[in-house]
Amino acid sequence: MTEPRSVLIADDEPLARERIRRLVDAIPGYRVCGEAADGDSTLRQVAELEPDILLLDIRMPGMDGMEAANRLSQLPNPPALIFCTAYDHYAIQAFDVQASAYLLKPVRREALADALARAGRVNRVQLQTLNGQSGNQAEQLAVRTHRGTVLIDLSEILYCEADQKYVTIHHTRGDTVCDYTLKELENSYPEFLLRTHRHTLVGVRFIEGLRRTPDGHNLIQLKDNRGELPVSRRHASSVRQWLQEHQPG
Repeated sequence: MTEPRSVLIADDEPLARERIRRLVDAIPGYRVCGEAADGDSTLRQVAELEPDILLLDIRMPGMDGMEAANRLSQLPNPPALIFCTAYDHYAIQAFDVQASAYLLKPVRREALADALARAGRVNRVQLQTLNGQSGNQAEQLAVRTHRGTVLIDLSEILYCEADQKYVTIHHTRGDTVCDYTLKELENSYPEFLLRTHRHTLVGVRFIEGLRRTPDGHNLIQLKDNRGELPVSRRHASSVRQWLQEHQPG
């Protein structure tokens, strides 16, 4: 039987901590390992308990949740981070500290269960640690499939294509279906993937150029005769700007 993933709850309100604890206890596969009431105690509890997942409030006395998250993001193996807050205007900052989810209070059980499942993925920092990677080695993306975890070199991704619930990653060794969203991939790996369409991210290493068809549509050309992909009007200008900045001539 798989060991349940440990969850640390950080919130300055005892009733809020109690409610979230009840929600976590009702979701199979997770256990609450501890609680914290402010940023300082959160850092101490993370160091002592080494939780898999941190449910973190933002408005707390002393060191707030955002500052605590910034400090935790510097650790070699930080817990997966889920913000639980009554304020929606910190969402952009949440991406900067690699938060896997941003939930507004009162937190719903279904939303928490989904966020916990997403946080269960191996994050980029953990993956680099597990593989003993150094900065000059190829970064890899971990994708869980029915056959186990597949590692894909980010520099080998041709393009990622969204289709209904899933995203298919087309790479030099084949195709792999994953449950990451395009937005997650785009935010995590902007140096490897460029948005060209609402449904498509293209691997920048394989971008040859941009072609305009006689009927006014834009197509991104892939290197080594790997085909062309449509570029939406919304993203055409950002693609042209990328080409100007990254391609000679």
